[in-house]
Amino acid sequence: MKYLAMILAMLCVACSPADHSDGHADTAAASSAAPANGNAAGDGKTYAITGGTVYTLGAAGKIEHGTVLVKNGRIAAVGANVEIPADAERIDATGKIVTPGIFDPQSQFGIVEVGAVKETRDASAGDSRFSAAFDVADAINPRSMLIPVNRIAGVTRAMVSPTNGDKHIIAGRGAIIDLGSTEGFIHRDAAAMFAALGETGAAQAGGSRAAAMLALREALQDARDYADNTSAYASNQRRKYALTRLDLEALGPVLAGQEPLVLHVERASDIRAALRLARDFKLKLIVSGGAEAWMVADELAAAHVPVLLNPLEDLPAHFETLGSTLENAARLQKAGVMIAFATGDTHNARNVTQAAGNAVANGLPWLDALKALMLNPARIYGMDQDVGTLEQGKLADVVIWSGDPLELSSFADQVFIAGRKIPMVSRQTLLRDRYMQAMRGRKDLPPGYIVPAAQ
Repeated sequence: MKYLAMILAMLCVACSPADHSDGHADTAAASSAAPANGNAAGDGKTYAITGGTVYTLGAAGKIEHGTVLVKNGRIAAVGANVEIPADAERIDATGKIVTPGIFDPQSQFGIVEVGAVKETRDASAGDSRFSAAFDVADAINPRSMLIPVNRIAGVTRAMVSPTNGDKHIIAGRGAIIDLGSTEGFIHRDAAAMFAALGETGAAQAGGSRAAAMLALREALQDARDYADNTSAYASNQRRKYALTRLDLEALGPVLAGQEPLVLHVERASDIRAALRLARDFKLKLIVSGGAEAWMVADELAAAHVPVLLNPLEDLPAHFETLGSTLENAARLQKAGVMIAFATGDTHNARNVTQAAGNAVANGLPWLDALKALMLNPARIYGMDQDVGTLEQGKLADVVIWSGDPLELSSFADQVFIAGRKIPMVSRQTLLRDRYMQAMRGRKDLPPGYIVPAAQ
């Protein structure tokens, strides 16, 4: 059955409108991509995106009939009267919308390919309660077929995060990647630590939320003691810790406030407990999930704690999400909480734009929804100096949309990642085109597509 699941998943044909394919394979496109890290030089070309409505999400705001000039992998200029070099490739975006790329704040790109096949899952480690030293960067496959599927729909950058295994309270470290390259694709390693409380943590700690919190506090206390007494520990003059040396060292940057702790909590009371934990240890906390976060919005805002949420979550799938509402995002934003959208569906992370549109339909201002897709994730992870807005000097993650990005019928007409013009092709579009062409020509059809002649 696992092989059947793998075959069905890999051969899925999606009629996406986001392809203006030139016939190149997605693997070839990925292999030829230039590194999209902080030292990227794009693909050696200069591009001028002209005539579109540019939402910079920066100080310049909205620019009608604007131009975005891309050179050496970065944005060279943005404005209504930009001087365009003679050697620039002009791309007409008249009647279209130009924005920064989508930043997925919690994904599994490159570490999960087929959920039903364990050999393609690298998102968790072992069965220990703690795996803080586990680093997904060592397992990321930049040639994953899920990457082209999502990048041609506007997803340009993502946090790749570990998941909690059967007994994990601390899951490990995540890495921020760009989706446009197979070389230099890791933008920042050890970018955040991931852990879970609530129902997930309770299940991994023997059944009680209190036990999960106690275990997490013990881990942080041990890591602090280790940092203060490293020499004594090395000479076997310190008590035994609950964590391994590598785990203790991995938690050091979290305790120092250099690395955020992304804590999965849903219930309002669990979020309050997480806030107390963050105050006690002076942590840089990020709440993930937050189905009932709107109930404690003022406390989150006062503590400057952002929330990664799915705008479509409105059903009580668990006891801890009884307070779910489609107005969660709007209420949090109104209270002053920074929000970012994450659906948790890596295979179709592209659908986050539809989720954002639903948040707008339930009270969230349109521009704030756009920021929750593009700018806020960069701010939350301290990446906004590099990405998140269309401003001079930043990496050129740019998307040209056929219309309103939050409308179901709109699609990404062209995507740039760190200044490289991405071929708008994926395995799905190649399969679609192959069979559509065969159906039109009635030639070379696989046996299953041939209609028997009438007897």
